[in-house]
Order: sequence, then structure tokens, then C-alpha cells
Amino acid sequence: MLVLKNYVGSVYGGLGHLLLDYYQLKQLEVPEKLLAIQNLERFDFALWRDLLTTLDQQLQRPALGLEIAQLVEAKHLGIIGYLALSSDTLGEAFMRYQDYHRLIYDGSPLQVQGEGDYFSIAWGEVPFKMSTQLSDELAIALMTEFIKSTILDSNHLNLHEVHFQHPLPKNIALYEQYFRCKVRFGQAKNQVLMPISEMSTPLKKGDQTLQKLLKQQAEALLEKFPNSTQIDQKLQQAILIGLQKNLFQIEHIAEQMNFSVRQLQRHLQKQGKTYQQRMQEIRCMMAMQYLKDPHLSLQETAMLLGYSEQSAFQRAFKQWTKRTPQQWRLKSASMV
Repeated sequence: MLVLKNYVGSVYGGLGHLLLDYYQLKQLEVPEKLLAIQNLERFDFALWRDLLTTLDQQLQRPALGLEIAQLVEAKHLGIIGYLALSSDTLGEAFMRYQDYHRLIYDGSPLQVQGEGDYFSIAWGEVPFKMSTQLSDELAIALMTEFIKSTILDSNHLNLHEVHFQHPLPKNIALYEQYFRCKVRFGQAKNQVLMPISEMSTPLKKGDQTLQKLLKQQAEALLEKFPNSTQIDQKLQQAILIGLQKNLFQIEHIAEQMNFSVRQLQRHLQKQGKTYQQRMQEIRCMMAMQYLKDPHLSLQETAMLLGYSEQSAFQRAFKQWTKRTPQQWRLKSASMV
């Protein structure tokens, strides 16, 4: 197996979309390297760092990462964003962020733990010390901005302190104004500290059924990052959520993707598939994930996959795998 020298992991393609959104908002000339990654599922962290450094050198603007982060939406964070949207409490949202942080950046761990009266969310050090002040501040600001602007009713995240490893900048007031707390530089690690009492704060869009669905998809993605385009991922997400809401007809899915039915059909034809085939592939993949969960009944599994009758799901599953759901579940359990 070929191992790249000084390889430091990859980042989610949605971050490339976020950076492009910033360039377009500021009416800046977009680098070719940024345009080239717009259809990639993931790209190297080293390229992400280089793109940020190029922008930083061009603008020489203080606290640039905080400015970029203000554009973040769920689509830029992928499954993590949707899992946070479906959480009931702030603590649950942070735990999901820890569980699936590798889907955003798979090069260093994220540690979430209690420290006395505070809850710490700490970013592990990037290998070979390839991170920059901008990449670090953007990583922290993306998480905090998304939570406070998208899933909190109050639009205010009550932080205790924010720590950065990098040296003290001249404009620390910009950081403290943004985070609304004490910001310390030259610290042992990059982290956010929040009062533990804040973890029970209810969120405005809690949806445990949706979270269960999206969590299963995230688990599947963690097992094997697919070599697919952003369109394919959007299609998969739209179908998964559509199945859960019983709105998975091609007309509805195309509308959710801002496509016409014909555009979506043409995209699938290039892959030699029909919409029905792609939907059944996703149903099969998710059925296998759901059947690994002993707490989900076959009736619940059928419902999550958009079947009105358990018998219809059982017939479809046998066509996919040559086994009944019960047989597949027993065989899967015996292999654990």
C-alpha cells in the first residue's frame, strides 16, 4: 500500500463549498485549485491549509476564520450538521460532533470531556504541525457558529473560555467579541470550555427519529468513505430523509436537490442507473445497518425504509440478499 509522505488526513468536501461561498460573497477571483475540488467528496487537509493560507496572505484580514465561519450551514458540514439539527439538547449535539468528527476531518481526534464545572471540546494536534492559526480558528468557529446560529433558539452560545495554541494576536478583542467570552492564546491545546449546566439546554429542532436515521448513515460512511460526487451525497441524504418522512418519489427528491426530474435522471443515467435502482441500493444498505440494531423491530425497520407493510420490506430484502431479514439478522449477530 502506498503511503504518502507527511499525509495529514482529509477534509469533507463541503468545506470547499464554504470557502467558495466566501470568495463569491466578497467578489474575489476564485483560485483554480478551489474550483477543482468542488465535486470531490473529500480532499487532502494539506490542500485545505494551502487554500486558507493563500486567502489569508491575499486579504491580510484579522480574525478571517471567524468571518468565514459566519456563512456555515448544515450542507457545509454534511452528516454532522444534520445530526446536530436532530439533537434534543446541546450536550447531545456536542457528543454527536465528537462521534463523527472524522467525517469532517479524519487526521486528528476530537476530545470531549468534563473538566470540573466545565465541559471541554478539544481539537487534537494535526500531525507534522501543519495547522495554522487560520485553520484552527476556523475549525472552532465553524462548530460554535453552526450551533448558535442554526440550532439554538437564543442565537447565543454561553461559553466560559476559548483556547488557542497559537501566539497572542494584536486583535484579541475581535475574538472575545465574537465568542463573547475570555479567549486565551499560547495554550496547551485548542479547546472550547463551556459550563456543564449548559449541556441540558434544549434545542429547537430535536427529532430523535431523524437522528437515528442519520446516525445510521454516518456509521455506514465511517466504515468506508465512498468515492462519490457531492451530487451523489446530496441524493443519498435526500432519499434517506425522504424515506423517513414517506416522501421519496423522484419528484420530491429532485425538488429537495433543486434539480428538475430530468436533470436528476440524466445524472443517474451517466452512472448506468435509474432512480428506482439507486433508491433500492440505499434501502438495502440502510436495512443492513438497521438490522444490526437489536432494539429496532422489523416493523420499525420497514417504517424507516418507507414501507407501509412489513411484508413488503421482507419480500424486497429477500430479493436483495437471498435471505429474509430475520435470517440476515441472526447471521450478522453470530459473526460479532
